[in-house]
Amino acid sequence: MSIRNLYRFLSSRKSWTLPYLIFAFFFVVLPLFLIVYFAFTDESGQLSLVNFRKFMAHPEAINTFIYSIGIAIINTVLCILLGYPAAFILSRLKSGYAQTIVMLFILPMWMNILIRTLATVALFDFFSLPLGEGALIFGMTYNFLPFMIYPIYNTLQKMDQSYIEAAQDLGANSFQVFWKTIFPLSLPGIASGIVMVFMPTISTFAIAELLTMNNIKLFGTTIQENINNSMWNYGAALSLIMLFLIGATTLLTDEKKENEEGGGLW
Repeated sequence: MSIRNLYRFLSSRKSWTLPYLIFAFFFVVLPLFLIVYFAFTDESGQLSLVNFRKFMAHPEAINTFIYSIGIAIINTVLCILLGYPAAFILSRLKSGYAQTIVMLFILPMWMNILIRTLATVALFDFFSLPLGEGALIFGMTYNFLPFMIYPIYNTLQKMDQSYIEAAQDLGANSFQVFWKTIFPLSLPGIASGIVMVFMPTISTFAIAELLTMNNIKLFGTTIQENINNSMWNYGAALSLIMLFLIGATTLLTDEKKENEEGGGLW
């Protein structure tokens, strides 16, 4: 590329994308490439599937993976059951009150997750409650509930009220209006909340370590332990399995265009 062409490129709007491309290369593309490389090579650098065979041959790793999925499902369901009513109530409040309460929900997220988890440990210690699976689920729900509330609230708030008015004009009662109009239109928000809650639950390790005294391991803990022990290849294979699960979850909860346009009602 000549100096003149380089100057033209830097003077055009296309050059605005250059910082993002550089950032994406070093912090997205390159790490993913390294994960794939280490996952499909052995310690000597030869191409091999030994890391994946090792995962399939270790019942403990598979059980941890399945257990993590179970915890993630429980946490996601609890976040939906607690978050949807909260988001629905917030969407019906006046704008000023709703924004204030939403800010109160989001405010704890400005603190480091370790500080919030340590505060939960102190809370259980104050009430003399045992740490374990119950504390783990409580801590997961507490930490990830705002990630479920906000996308649902955002979807409900932007909902076209004419659909609700049309349902009422057609003789639908309050339950029918909610079940056949409001709930279907809020599914994109629920799908976004599931993605934001389900996958971080599986991959987290700090919450499990602190709230169970390291007696319960999640899949993220297994990945961390292998990487800390310099088992990069096996840890990368486990991370790649996690990435495949993230991709599958994202595809299953993809927001369909017909839902955004009000499709699927009635």
